[in-house]
Amino acid sequence: MPKHKAKDLVTKTKDELLDRLNLLRKEQFNLRFQVTNGQNENPIRFRLIRREIASIKTILNNNLMKVK
Repeated sequence: MPKHKAKDLVTKTKDELLDRLNLLRKEQFNLRFQVTNGQNENPIRFRLIRREIASIKTILNNNLMKVK
């Protein structure tokens, strides 16, 4: 999965962002096991997932602040 651009994430609804966030967290969880077992072929993927999670959480927080 390619990394999503921030402008693409901004256009998504809250539910879509939360679904994507849950999917990324599951993938991150599975990658942790792969790293532990030495089966991870792409260690950079872990960093990209972490960054995308941060982007989604930032966008969700910005949307929350706009509502208040």
